[in-house]
Amino acid sequence: MTRKDPSGGLIISPIKNGTVIDHITAGEALNVLRILGITGSTRECLSIATNVESKRMGRKDIVKIENRELRKEEVDRIALLAPQAKINIIRDYQVVEKKGVEIPHLLKGVVRCPNPGCITNTNEPVESTFEVLDKGLHCRYCDWLIKKGEIANYII
Repeated sequence: MTRKDPSGGLIISPIKNGTVIDHITAGEALNVLRILGITGSTRECLSIATNVESKRMGRKDIVKIENRELRKEEVDRIALLAPQAKINIIRDYQVVEKKGVEIPHLLKGVVRCPNPGCITNTNEPVESTFEVLDKGLHCRYCDWLIKKGEIANYII
């Protein structure tokens, strides 16, 4: 349920149990949902706010997911798109845990290499491995570089 507050902004109802992902980079909420496998046809009850004003970020997105707590692998993927994101775990309408995200220095099995000739894209049992650099992600096997603005396209 949503309603307007007296100043004209929208208020999104609190959730009883679940996860709130706050401080998502503006415009990335739908990519966060894709990473989490949420398509709209799944049973999760969602609240999504995009391009919301933020004192700290200017603009941000927010995603609330009822009755679901994120696994570490999911949080690592979100960190690639939203390095300033905050994960809030909600139980019985209370925030019981609040944590930031961290981009690991090495990503295994999180990103698909765009190089069709990379060994990770063959039938070999080799998991993709990328080093996180300032300019993007570097494949440890074929030296391919995924630039920062392209990362969302290759997250597994």
